[in-house]
Amino acid sequence: MELFDNHKKLFGTAFLFFASLTVMVAILPALSNQKNNAPLPNAAELSPDAVKGKAIYVANGCVGCHTQQVRNVDMDKVWGSRPSIAADYADIHRTDFFRNTATLMGTERTGPDLTDIGTRQPSKDWNLVHLYNPRAVVKESIMPAYPWLFILKKQPSKTDVVVNVPKEFMGGQEGKIVATKNVMYLLAYLQSLKQTKLPDGTPVPAFLYKQEVKKQGGPAELDGKALFTANCQSCHQANGEGLPGAFPPLKGSPVVLGDNEELYVDIIMHGYDARAEYGVMPPVGTNANFTENEVAAIINYERSSWGNNGKKVTPEEIKKILDVVKLKPQN
Repeated sequence: MELFDNHKKLFGTAFLFFASLTVMVAILPALSNQKNNAPLPNAAELSPDAVKGKAIYVANGCVGCHTQQVRNVDMDKVWGSRPSIAADYADIHRTDFFRNTATLMGTERTGPDLTDIGTRQPSKDWNLVHLYNPRAVVKESIMPAYPWLFILKKQPSKTDVVVNVPKEFMGGQEGKIVATKNVMYLLAYLQSLKQTKLPDGTPVPAFLYKQEVKKQGGPAELDGKALFTANCQSCHQANGEGLPGAFPPLKGSPVVLGDNEELYVDIIMHGYDARAEYGVMPPVGTNANFTENEVAAIINYERSSWGNNGKKVTPEEIKKILDVVKLKPQN
């Protein structure tokens, strides 16, 4: 055939075929996606600090171990309140003209998914300690430490962000660990990762393959230990002893064992910032949309663990307290 004997016609035909396929398979579908998918109305843009933090996140290879995609399977329910949708990524732009690195959905979960980490773990103090040395807050963690994002100072200034790292993780160094601008940018990015709520009236996509639990007798009691592990253990630790200088102990705590249950519930729902020697506790209960059932289960677990022997509470009692502090439970 003349086509195969004439290299100009052969390569010209091949190029046109390749260009046509590119238009049909890549360009037209991409344009269609841009037209049919828009960001959610209340989606917030990254702040300038968070944009810088995203670049640091990429530079340090975080995307190699963390995903940012909640799949529509039941096992992913711990990472977000709903499965991820196209609109979640519709307003993410290129880093610059030469680099894409727009969506950081990832392909591997050596570490947990970070889609909603800004809601699950908003604590500045916890995140900074975790970045300095993950083993300080999670003993089993295999995440690398990032000490180069911090500096050691003997006399920090008033404007320095001091990180309360336990002494055993300072390698015998004297002084205070201070956060650099880069780690504060990274923190801003991590805290910005929050799953945007769907507009009112929009049905929430259901998680697939949900396992049905058969109830026997009355209503099933929530697992307080599981709730504590998912929401409280990262700071207060599995043994309830917290971290000296960073997070307070629950073992033998006068708040846990005391009679002021309104204060106890208020701390779970609103957080706590009344003791300068410890980091600020975020509003865990509000962030996680706890009802009286979850709050009661956590209180009962904390009051009966690590040698604690406190009075058991019922969801009905907690419901009255929630009403008093004007935090109506969300169904």
